[in-house]
Amino acid sequence: MTSSETLTGGVQPRPVVARLPRYAAGKPPAAVDGMASYKLSSNENPLPPLPAVLDAIAHQTDFNRYPDPLSSRLRAELSGFLGVPAEDIVTGAGSLGALNQLLATFAGRNDDGTPDEVVYAWRSFEAYPISVGLSGAESVRVPVTADGRHDLRAMAAAVTARTRMVLLCTPNNPTGPVLGTAETEEFIRRVPPHVVVVIDEAYQEFVRSEDAVDGLAIYRKFPNVVVLRTFSKAHGLAGLRVGYSVSSPVLTQHIRVAATPFAVSQIAETAAIVSLQNYPQVVERVQSLVEERERVTAGLRSLGWAVPDAQGNFVWLDLGEHSAGFAELAGTQALSVRAFPGEGVRVSIGEVDANTRFLQLCAKYTNAPRGS
Repeated sequence: MTSSETLTGGVQPRPVVARLPRYAAGKPPAAVDGMASYKLSSNENPLPPLPAVLDAIAHQTDFNRYPDPLSSRLRAELSGFLGVPAEDIVTGAGSLGALNQLLATFAGRNDDGTPDEVVYAWRSFEAYPISVGLSGAESVRVPVTADGRHDLRAMAAAVTARTRMVLLCTPNNPTGPVLGTAETEEFIRRVPPHVVVVIDEAYQEFVRSEDAVDGLAIYRKFPNVVVLRTFSKAHGLAGLRVGYSVSSPVLTQHIRVAATPFAVSQIAETAAIVSLQNYPQVVERVQSLVEERERVTAGLRSLGWAVPDAQGNFVWLDLGEHSAGFAELAGTQALSVRAFPGEGVRVSIGEVDANTRFLQLCAKYTNAPRGS
C-alpha cells in the first residue's frame, strides 16, 4: 500500500470522485513591487456590501441559536420584491447550494442502478459537472457555439428518455451571452414536461439586453421551470452564501424535503433582507459595474479583439492554447484572471484602475483572438 493508504487504512472515496474535475477557485493576485494587486478571477463584486447591511449585521447577536430552516423572513421579503408567492421560494447556500438541492431532489441514480442524465451547455459553470456527478447522475455536455452561446437546438436533441434535468446558464459563465426569450420558450416546449428546466440567473442584475429571457416570466408559464438567483454578485454578499430557487409548488414541495437544513445563517438572511430593502443603492452600484464592463468590451474591440456579448460582470477571451500564458502574463502585472487551459480566459470586471491595466495589457498582447 502507499503511505496514504497506510494512514487511512485503505479507505477510498466513491469511484465517481476520482472521475470528477476539481473545482478551481479564482486565485488571488501575486504581489508585484510598485503595483496595486487586483483579483479579477472570481466574478466577485469589487464593492463591499451596502453600509446599511454592514450596520445591520454588526449588531446581530443570536448566533447561539440555529437559524430558521425555512428562511421565512427572507422569503417574505423576496415574495414582495419579486412578486411571487413565498411558498414558491426555497433558499440555499448561494445559487450553487440551491442547485445542489435541485439535483438531490430530481436527478441521481435510480433503484436499478441506472443514472439519470442532466443536459447543459459546455463550457459553462464549472461546478455543474461536479454537482451532477456527485448526485449520481451523468452529465450530457453540449458544446456552445463559436460565439459562446447555448446551442439550444442541439441541447433539445440531446434530451433522451433518461434526461431528468436541463441547466440553462444565462448569462453563460464564463462566455457571457444571454438566452433570448423566444428561443428559450421554444426550447422548453420541445422538452418533455417531466424534465426539470433550470434557468440559472446568477448574474441577472447585470443584464442589459432587451431580448434577454426573464426567468421569472418563464416560470410563470411553465410548471417544470426552476429559476436560480443569488445575493453573491450584485449584492456583494458572496462570502455569506445566500441564494434561492423559485418554482411552482408542484416542485417546491419536493425540493424542501431535500433542502439542506440551516443552509442560510441568521447573518446571511439579515444581510440579504437589508440589501433588498435598499435595492436602489444596489442598482446604482451594479450600473457602475455595467458601465465598466461596456468600457472594457468596447476597449477590447477597438484593439481588434473578438469578444462575445458580455452580459455578466466578466468578459471572455477565446485564447485557446494561449490561455495559460496570458494568465501568467497578467500575473506579472499584479492581475489575477481565470484561465481555462486550452479554451479561454475569463476576466471579471473589477476596480476602474484594474480594468484600465487589463486593457493596457491587452493592447500589447500579440495572440489576441481576432474577428472575421
